[in-house]
This record gives sequence, C-alpha cells and structure tokens, in this order.
Amino acid sequence: MIDRSSRPHRSPNRTPEPVKRRIVHLRWKRRLGPVQIAGELGMPASTVHAVLVRCRLNRLSHVDRRTGEPARRYEHEHPGSLVHVDVKKLGNIPDGGGWRFVGRRQGDLNRLATPGLARSKYYQPRSGHAFVHTVLDDHSRVVYSEIHNDETAETAAAVLRRATAWFAARGVRIERVLSDNGGCYRSRLWARTCAELGITPKRTRPYRPQTNGKIERFHRTLAEGWAYARHYGSESARRKALPAWIHHYNHHRPHTATGKRPPITRLTNLAGQYN
Repeated sequence: MIDRSSRPHRSPNRTPEPVKRRIVHLRWKRRLGPVQIAGELGMPASTVHAVLVRCRLNRLSHVDRRTGEPARRYEHEHPGSLVHVDVKKLGNIPDGGGWRFVGRRQGDLNRLATPGLARSKYYQPRSGHAFVHTVLDDHSRVVYSEIHNDETAETAAAVLRRATAWFAARGVRIERVLSDNGGCYRSRLWARTCAELGITPKRTRPYRPQTNGKIERFHRTLAEGWAYARHYGSESARRKALPAWIHHYNHHRPHTATGKRPPITRLTNLAGQYN
C-alpha cells in the first residue's frame, strides 16, 4: 500500500543506448541541431530533442565552443581564493555621439568636429580607445573596474594594487590572480607587484579564453549594460557613468551564479558588519 513513482518499470519504446550515444556524439563533435541530427539518423526531431534534454545538451551554452565537450564549471570556495583580471578595449565616443546611435554618416561628422583627435596618414581623425581594467572575484563575482587610456604594465599593476586595497577594505584577501597572456601580465613589473602583495600569479593556456570565461562574460554584460546601453554625448559622459553602473552590478543586480542575488551578498565579512 506504499505509494511509489508512476514511472513504468520498463520502457520498450525508449531510445536505444547506441542511438543515444550517436546523438550525443553528433551534438558534441559537430554541434548539430535536433533537425540536422534527425535527418542524419532518420528519426523524429522531437525524439532527438528529448534525448538532448535528458543529457543536458539541448543548449549549446552547455557545450564548450572550441572542443565540443560539455562545459566544465568551477567555482572557488571562498572570496579571494582566485580573482580574474582582464582588459576590455572600447572605441572612444566623439562629441555628439557615436555611430551606433547616430548612424555612420553623422558619426563620421561628429568625429571630424571633435577637437584634439589624432590623425591617420590619410588625415582621418582617430577617436582612440578606452581600456577598462577589471578585477573579478571568482567566488562572489564582485568586480572592481577602472577605465584608462592604455593597457601598459604600469597601469595594470597600479590597478591591481588599488583593487587589492579595495577588496581588503571589504574583508577579502586576494590569494591568486588569473590573467591571459597579454603583454602587461607577462611583464616583470606584474610579477614583482604580485610578489609584493603576496599574490600568486597564474596565466591561462594560449588561445584558451574559456579558462578566463567569467571575466569574459562580465565584459559582455559590461558592454550591454553600460558601454552601449544608451546614447552618450561624449566619451567623458560614458566614463562618468561607469562607477554608478559597477555599484549597481555589485549591490543591486541579481546574478544567476549567486542564487539570483547581488554578488556583494556573498561577502559575509564586510567591514563594519559585526560589532
């Protein structure tokens, strides 16, 4: 008389294991969709989709884009155990607005009318670039960002020093830092700075940005939520908006990796929290 699951003991019509493995293989290695896989195997696309859902391969976001293998997720167990660093390069906005909002023709006219821009060999004005240096905590996803005019080793090392102090004020001691193989992170100055701060520097494998994927994904959110979110009349107006957006990201924006709560909620030892 004990209740049991209504699931049947036997499922004669269930997709055979060899066919299931073939479906998974085509999904991993060739990234085919249910319709394409069904065409190759001569079976209904709905059946293929059901198999992919059971194997958690129905979305390509679950699959590594480079290797086709299931994406391996990781998260360090406490804040400061590992931080990711990277630089996001953005084109400066001319006075009057950039081409994304005003169109190519008006954007070119705005660039011509912006004073102080360097000229190319064809005498065309160059707006230059802005470089957003970001330090992101692996466990909490809390970020520290600064915007500069270059990505030199001196600038990167200075950002790391200020980020270390910023995190320390919130009770977080940085133990390791993970970067790509950019020139500023391979410099002797970067190594000396990490040694002085007691941080172990680590670098990703060449041509493997997936290893630093958390900060790469943050930069996409940064571009959508701040850099190209609205019309800015000048580059200075966009730069002034960055600190407020970073505060919103850390303290108010829900994050799926932190249980749909703001990243700052994972810092359990904030300064002044305990009396």
